[in-house]
Amino acid sequence: MSESWQELRDRRMAEPGAAEAYEAARLAYELGKAVRAMREERGWTQSDLARRASMTQSAVARFEAGGTMPTIPLLERLAEALGMRLNVGFQPLREAS
Repeated sequence: MSESWQELRDRRMAEPGAAEAYEAARLAYELGKAVRAMREERGWTQSDLARRASMTQSAVARFEAGGTMPTIPLLERLAEALGMRLNVGFQPLREAS
């Protein structure tokens, strides 16, 4: 009997470090999605953003796809290229009731 996708996912997520890796991948994806949306709002190509951020077009493509975990300096370069200010902060895991 083969296991279902949900059973496989649950088993893999129970492995040490899996939840942290999943969260890191989610964060990389969300950052890439946000940068892509801002780039598209400006009518820029990936090459346009790459030039303004001193990157290659392929690096921008990987970033937008969530394929890399960016450093703070890279995020600052992207923010500046987009005319934005990078805001990094901490939020409570749960809201006080």
